[in-house]
Amino acid sequence: MTDNQRVITEDQRQQAKLIWDFHQMHHQARPCDVAIGLGSHDLGVPAFCAELYRAGLFETLVFTGGPNPTAPERFPHGEAVHFREHAIALGVPVEAILLEPKARNTGQNITLSREVLAAAGITPATVLLVSMPYMERRSFATARKVWPEAEVICASEPLEFDDYLKSIGDEKLVTDQLVGDLQRVIEYPKLGFAIEQDVPEDVHAAYQSLLAAGFDSRLLKP
Repeated sequence: MTDNQRVITEDQRQQAKLIWDFHQMHHQARPCDVAIGLGSHDLGVPAFCAELYRAGLFETLVFTGGPNPTAPERFPHGEAVHFREHAIALGVPVEAILLEPKARNTGQNITLSREVLAAAGITPATVLLVSMPYMERRSFATARKVWPEAEVICASEPLEFDDYLKSIGDEKLVTDQLVGDLQRVIEYPKLGFAIEQDVPEDVHAAYQSLLAAGFDSRLLKP
């Protein structure tokens, strides 16, 4: 498989969709004390945060993230800064948003956001964690590890897998990301970064098949 391959086979698409479904926690979004929008390359995160804010699910929103490690040119001022700008353009009041502009990984996203909230005098019991769709499970597992006192509800833009593939426009990249995030779900508990998650046999088989087929550009560095 070449790096510039854009089209995956039907079998690979079915395997990727299985992993996609596993990555989502299928929580019901409900009112929470605060929301945290996790930095990424996807403006669907701040757009969905704005939608949830308008629906009255929270009063305080933290955007967290420094420069994107894989595409720093996309948000040159850092993920959190650009996410805040996007949310404000969609009607979220400036005073509702707190900024955490330094985090470089999901653990830091959550830990540093907690510190920003504490500095503002906020100790939430419930947190709405908004991420990209395929990052829900890893974000949940990380939050449960580093912030066990808070009840975490996961949310992401409600997109079907095929619609997400079209929105990104690079089927191999999305599949690589799904595989990379699943590797982290499996490996991070051993490193102390996240709680353990049971991976169903069919999901693990799909993961191994896609790895063997070369969907590996987003794996952890040895």
